[in-house]
Amino acid sequence: MSDPVSALNNANFDSGIATVTELGAVGMITLRGDLSAKSLQKAVVAVAGVSMPDQRTCVTQDAGGMAWMSSDELLIMCDYTDAASKLTELQGKLAKEHALAVNVSDARAVFEVRGPNAREVMAKLAPVDLAPAQFTPGMFRRTRIAQVAAAFWMPQEGVFHVVCFRSVAQYVFDVLSGAAQSGSEVDLNWDVAKRG
Repeated sequence: MSDPVSALNNANFDSGIATVTELGAVGMITLRGDLSAKSLQKAVVAVAGVSMPDQRTCVTQDAGGMAWMSSDELLIMCDYTDAASKLTELQGKLAKEHALAVNVSDARAVFEVRGPNAREVMAKLAPVDLAPAQFTPGMFRRTRIAQVAAAFWMPQEGVFHVVCFRSVAQYVFDVLSGAAQSGSEVDLNWDVAKRG
């Protein structure tokens, strides 16, 4: 079996106010079904190795994780080499459920934006309130980055992970890198609006 090749072969931009890195091949399984069904919850938690995420959150541990995508959809993340076996296991556990599970690993690209200005870089590109009091580690948004569909979450403060379609990976890398260029700081004062 040949080694997996990611969309941009681990491209990296590190000469600005934040570092932008393509994270390489990541295992991803999309699951559609009744997320309130206890049998589905039990199956997906067993396969993903993390607890069920709440609405608009992402739960991660090591290379694994699970994100709430919509009221009937989850995104399960794992090591790329484990995706096929985890999909088989999940389909077996859900054989009697009305659910659809698909390996989408090769259809996606994943980026990391890291550094003290990572929040500012993301705020330039996504229509999401990224003030520290409004978007905290563990939160997840399915939205857009500039002109394309994307999703992102913060595994920890100062770090964002961004998922997009593989077909727009170069565009997403370019706009993230552009927003992270040296001298592009906008000196955001997150407390100005005190959202009361």
